[in-house]
Amino acid sequence: MPGTESPFPIDLKKYKKLSLDPTKPQLTSEQKSTLQHNIQLLRDAIVLFTATGAARGVSGHTGGAYDTVPEVCILLSLFEGSEKFLPIIFDEAGHRVATQYLLSALEGSLPAEHLLHYREANSKLPGHPELGLTPGVKFSSGRLGHMWPLVNGVAMANRDKTVFCLGSDGSQQEGNDAEAARLAVAQNLNIKLLIDDNDVTIAGHPSQYLKGYDLTKTLEGHGLKVYTVQGEDIDALWGAIASIVTYDGPAAVIAKRLMAPGVEDIEGSTHGHDVIPVKAAIKYLSSRGYPESVASDILLNIKPASVPYLYIGSTKEIGANRVVFGEAVNLVLDRLSKEEAAKKVMVIDSDLEGSTGLKVIHQKHPEVFVPSGIMERGNFSAAAGFGFDEGKFGVFSTFSAFLEMVVSEITMARLNNCNVLSHFSHSGVDEMADNTCHFGINSFFADNGLSDVQSWLYFPADPAQMIAIVQRVFFERGLRFIFSTRSKVPYILKEDGKTRFFEGDYEFVPGKDETIVEGKAGYVVSFGEMLYRSWDAVLRCRQEGLDVGLINKPTLNLVDEKTIMKIGSSPFVLVVESLNQKTGLGSKFGTWLLERQLTPKYGYIGTTKEGCGGLSEQIPHQNLDPQAIILKIKQLSQ
Repeated sequence: MPGTESPFPIDLKKYKKLSLDPTKPQLTSEQKSTLQHNIQLLRDAIVLFTATGAARGVSGHTGGAYDTVPEVCILLSLFEGSEKFLPIIFDEAGHRVATQYLLSALEGSLPAEHLLHYREANSKLPGHPELGLTPGVKFSSGRLGHMWPLVNGVAMANRDKTVFCLGSDGSQQEGNDAEAARLAVAQNLNIKLLIDDNDVTIAGHPSQYLKGYDLTKTLEGHGLKVYTVQGEDIDALWGAIASIVTYDGPAAVIAKRLMAPGVEDIEGSTHGHDVIPVKAAIKYLSSRGYPESVASDILLNIKPASVPYLYIGSTKEIGANRVVFGEAVNLVLDRLSKEEAAKKVMVIDSDLEGSTGLKVIHQKHPEVFVPSGIMERGNFSAAAGFGFDEGKFGVFSTFSAFLEMVVSEITMARLNNCNVLSHFSHSGVDEMADNTCHFGINSFFADNGLSDVQSWLYFPADPAQMIAIVQRVFFERGLRFIFSTRSKVPYILKEDGKTRFFEGDYEFVPGKDETIVEGKAGYVVSFGEMLYRSWDAVLRCRQEGLDVGLINKPTLNLVDEKTIMKIGSSPFVLVVESLNQKTGLGSKFGTWLLERQLTPKYGYIGTTKEGCGGLSEQIPHQNLDPQAIILKIKQLSQ
């Protein structure tokens, strides 16, 4: 049978249980042979089932999970031989979730065939491990730098056990891990880290963009016992792991290796961080002696899922606002000389330049660009510090989910009157196969100052408005935040169905709400990627004779007095957003209405539950698709 209906063609029952004793640091030839057999078996399986993510268009991550298989096999062999170890393989790199799914299959919690649904919507195999969702998964992980501190606490609660955590040279860049190291040493915790040092992260090689970063020196400086070995030398790896297990206190093995060793098309490259392409997976498995049909019958018969829906009120053409942000910044910088730009502007990356639009700035205006590591707090503060002077401006960007990590730094930047333009991409939930831990839904956390200061939260509805906003606010003083989604969005059309709303003579005015269409029956208020969905819903209601109006609110956190008086005097107001229903615009808008003695029927819808995985499925999963919006409009209009 083709595609995901196929039986899993790599027989995981061939995995051979092995018991290793850490007091015997040298492998016998039989032990080594068994380990090598298990390593290759599991690596082949990871290549196959993660490649299904590439086939169905939901991306994924192959190299990291593939890399750490030797460490995983050794840990399983330790667990097999003793009850002294907590039998959980914690991992601070949540994108290596393929490891956890494979372990679930090995222990019988998941049928092996289900692995072929990797990252598919509603498969319960999302892009990061989620405790309570996937059978067999024993913890949640996904935001780098967050796991080691938590595992310290696990070690404190299990002082009679040795606790292990897989690490990575990317995750170790986070400041949380420095704090975790100090606590582990101060409390002499029995925690052991196995760190994959493959010198590859999303945007490049740490040895190039973060010179001076040395994991061995860093961890030794904190006081850990550290062994540094070649990760593909199984004898050396076992010897080092045996040594840290028998060491009294926190210790680490740093396993140096190329990313995805032995996978010809991605070995040692940044592409290895992402999902392996289908052709490369078929090529790899064929080179391993599997018949080509083993992979091709499955991978070539898996196609991207689509949710066919013809939107009205917007173009068929779509654009990526997160990329357009960088292009819009370039339009501003193009007006300056290279010398003036370098003196006036600094753009700092947090290893996500290709995802957040900064790559085009790096390419066209390297004079302002600073490549940096996975250090959101420090990088934001550096941008703020650059903008400490009145005529200088820092630019910072990362995923919206990680805004939650820099809230305190935002406060200090505000208190220092710094000039920072922050771009938070991957906002909301649309097309977020990485799932719940990467949802960017608490954007209003950025507006955490007191009422006597002002921050500006902007969420453009389409690429044309993104350009207009960036050009208007780039050199404004203070803290400005611009949000975009992972998903591409269409261009908003005027009521004539032909003219683009945010082009021509359109001018963006900060704080001003924009009337897309007037209505007598009530108003929908929306923004960002939910505006075109709301416009579709409003137009369909109007076709049925329900005279609903639509307001675009591109400045999220300011009240437009003229607009709120207008819509608040109508029969109902409905706020539609993909931000957290608890903390988003809808949670505030009702108060704003009541403060002005405006009492229309009021409703608001936003993100309310954990994700379902997949891409376009996330919006209807949250009941935010046009039909759900129409239903809410009709309920309020009764």
